[in-house]
Amino acid sequence: MSKLLKYLKKYKIESILAPFFKLIEVAFELIVPLIVSTIIDIGIENGDKVYIIKRCLLLSLFGILGLCSTLVAQYFSAKASVGFATDIRHALFQHIGKLSYSQLDSLGAPTLITRLTGDINQVQTGTNLTLRLVLRSPFVVFGAVIMAFTVDAKSSLVFVVAVPALAAVVFAIMLVCIPMYRKVQQKLDGLLSKTRENLLGTRVVRAFCKEEEEIADFDAKNNALTEMQTAVGRISAFMNPATFVLINLAIIALIYVGAIRVDSGAISRGAVVALYNY
Repeated sequence: MSKLLKYLKKYKIESILAPFFKLIEVAFELIVPLIVSTIIDIGIENGDKVYIIKRCLLLSLFGILGLCSTLVAQYFSAKASVGFATDIRHALFQHIGKLSYSQLDSLGAPTLITRLTGDINQVQTGTNLTLRLVLRSPFVVFGAVIMAFTVDAKSSLVFVVAVPALAAVVFAIMLVCIPMYRKVQQKLDGLLSKTRENLLGTRVVRAFCKEEEEIADFDAKNNALTEMQTAVGRISAFMNPATFVLINLAIIALIYVGAIRVDSGAISRGAVVALYNY
C-alpha cells in the first residue's frame, strides 16, 4: 500500500479536507448530548418552554451544519478516491503493456484483468471508506469518552471497559477474515481463468465433446468460491451482533451506575441521558 500512496499526492488537499470536515461533523454530534442534558435539567425541570424551544432550535442548527459538513466530506473523499484509483489504473495498464510475452503467460490474463478491475475498485472503495469512516471512528470513540469524563468521571469508567472490549472483537474478526479474503481472491482468479479458457476455446471444446466436463469443472470452481465467500460472510456478520451485545451490556451497566449516582445527588438525570447518548 505504501507504494500506491504516491498516486494520492495529487489529491493531498482532498485527503486532508475530507477527514477535517468529518471532524467538524463529529464535534457537532458530541455537543448534542450536552444540549439535551441542559434541556432536561433546566428546561423540563423548571417548565421553561422558551428555553426548551431555543435549545431545540440550536439542535436543529447543529443538525443542519453537521449535514453540510458530511456532504462536503463525502465530496472530497469521493474525488480523492476516484482520482486515486484512476491514476493507479492508468499506471498499471502502462506497466502491463511493457511486460514480455513470457511474463504475460506467467501471470495470466485473468489475473491481470482482475487486478485492473476488481482489485482497483477495492482500493478505491477502501480509500473512500478510510477518508470517510475509518478516520471518523477514532474521532467519535475518543471524543465520546473524553466528553463522558467531563460529564461524570466515575460513571464514565464503564467506557474504559467497553471500548477495549469492542476493539478486541473488531480486530479479532478482522484477523480471521483477512487470510480468508486472500483465498477468495485466489479462487476468483481461478474462476476467471476457467471462464476465459472456455470463451477462447469454445470450438475446441465442442470439437472434442468436452462440454459436460468443462461445465462440471466450472461449477466446481464456482461452488468453491461461493463456499469461501459464504464462510467469510458468516464470520464478518458476527461483528454486528457481538458489538450490539457489548454495547447493550455497557448501557445496562451505565444506567445502573448512573441511577445510583443520581440517587446520591452526585449527578443529574440529564447527565445520565448525555452519558447514554455518548
